[in-house]
Order: sequence, then C-alpha cells, then structure tokens
Amino acid sequence: MGGLIQTFFITWVLFCSINISFSRFGAQAASINPNYKEALAKSLLFFQGQRSGRLPPSQQITWRSHSGLSDGRLANVDLSGGYYDAGDNVKFNLPMAFTTTMLSWSTLEYGKRLGPQLPNARAAIRWATDYLLKCATATPGKIYVGVGDPNADHRCWERPEDMDTVRSVYSVSPSNPGSDVAGEMAAALAAASLVFRSSDRQYAGLLLRTARKVLQFALQYRGAYSELNRFGSTFNYFQDELLWGAAWLFRATNEVQYYNIIKSLGADDQPDLFSWDNKYSGAHVLLSRVSTQDNYSVLEFGWLFP
Repeated sequence: MGGLIQTFFITWVLFCSINISFSRFGAQAASINPNYKEALAKSLLFFQGQRSGRLPPSQQITWRSHSGLSDGRLANVDLSGGYYDAGDNVKFNLPMAFTTTMLSWSTLEYGKRLGPQLPNARAAIRWATDYLLKCATATPGKIYVGVGDPNADHRCWERPEDMDTVRSVYSVSPSNPGSDVAGEMAAALAAASLVFRSSDRQYAGLLLRTARKVLQFALQYRGAYSELNRFGSTFNYFQDELLWGAAWLFRATNEVQYYNIIKSLGADDQPDLFSWDNKYSGAHVLLSRVSTQDNYSVLEFGWLFP
C-alpha cells in the first residue's frame, strides 16, 4: 500500500516547498531552485494513473482506460471508482482515505498558492470521495472498506484493464466492527467537505453529513478491522483514528459535541510519528490550529499536549 501514500507525501512536500520558495524568497528562488511547479503537476498526475472505474474525457494519462467497472457486484452494490493501491489492483479504504484526508489538508493550507493546479488537486480528492461516499451509503448499517482479494492480487501481474482475479468485497458492520477504517473515512469526508465548501456547497454538505454518520458508526460499534483482516488495516488499533476523525469533524463544524468526543477519547499514546497507521501527531497539530483559528483557547486542549 506504499505507492499511493508515498506519492501523497511527495505531493505534500511539494505543496510546502512551493509555499516556502515563493513566500520567502520570491522570484529569485524560482530561477535557482528545482521546478517545483512541474514536480507538483506530475505528482498530482500520478493519481490519475491510479484511478479505478470509468475514466472521464478529461483523463490526461491516455494509456489508462476503464477498469473495475463491476466492483461491488459480488455484494450487489456499485463500488466502482476510487484508487488502486500502490502497484496492485486492490482498493484498500484505510490508506486511500488517509491519502484523501491529507490531500484535503494540503489543499486547505496551500490552495491559494496552487494556481492552475488547484482544480487538479480538487479532482484528485473528489475521485476518492465519490467512491468513499458509495462505500458509506450503499447499504444501511454497513460500510464497505475494500475491493479485491489481496492474496490473489499479489500473485497477479495484469494491468487493471485486463485483470481477471476475484473482486472480493469487504465490509464492516455492527457485528464486524472497524473503527479504524471508519474513523479514517470520516476524517477524509470531513476534511474534503472543507475543500469544497466554497466551490460546491451542495457536495460539501453531502460529504459532511456522511462524515457525521460514519464517525457515529465508528464510535458506536468499536473494534479494529485489523483484528479480522491484516490487509488495508491498521497495526495501531483504532483510538487514533477515532481522535483523528473527531478532530476533523470538530474542524469542519466547530460543534461542541465533537470537542466532547475528543476530550472523552483522550490521547493515551505519546505522538512520536505521523503516518497512515498513527494519526496522534496529526490530530494534535490539527487541534492546535483549531484552537487558534476558531476562538478556542490552547489551554482548553492542554490535556492533549503533555
């Protein structure tokens, strides 16, 4: 699952690099530094290469074509779309949702400096959230969290357009919980709702409403998807995903109910890294920004920062 996430982190570094080079050094830096604009454009283009589903006419990587159009058929639902994971033909919602959350955060932080790449960043986010919305709403009381048999797929060297491996469908439910993957999906949907709030309020509203329901599911039916399935699941249990999801809903709504959820969850793990599998550090940074931007005192979150 490294490819999709690694490319996101390259893209995030480029977001930051563009911000630093043009805000701090101005035009002079552009003449002596690497071409970050071109690198950013190509990093965002990578996500088009990872697309699953029916590709739009605007698709720039023309050697890719429609694929995975029957995804979800084994469960009688439409789960086409989303992104393939790394060099595989499987779709894992946990790393895909984390990538979406972070692309959204990067766009919120640096969107004003992206220039012509802002529509491409939004398109990359929306390709994922359209799929995540399907996963969260296709069947009441169930959230779909993956497509494709990982064992069979890892032995398959076919391109997605030609794959003939079984397209198994994985889901979580009250009797088969997955607070880790559901918490991350809630974070992705909430973060993306902020990206589209100014450009497509109807879509942003749908994302936020769905994020609320998915987080409620994650909180009400607690358990780790990783206990049942090691592929596309967390090795760090699920407390950080609940904190992360609640933090993004707090950021998106400023509602006290999410502040109370965050406080009830606490922060039992000392933040020492930030990755798709451990979100404590990211949640701490996000909450520190919420406290300074939205009239919450940093002191109110003192319990989060030992």
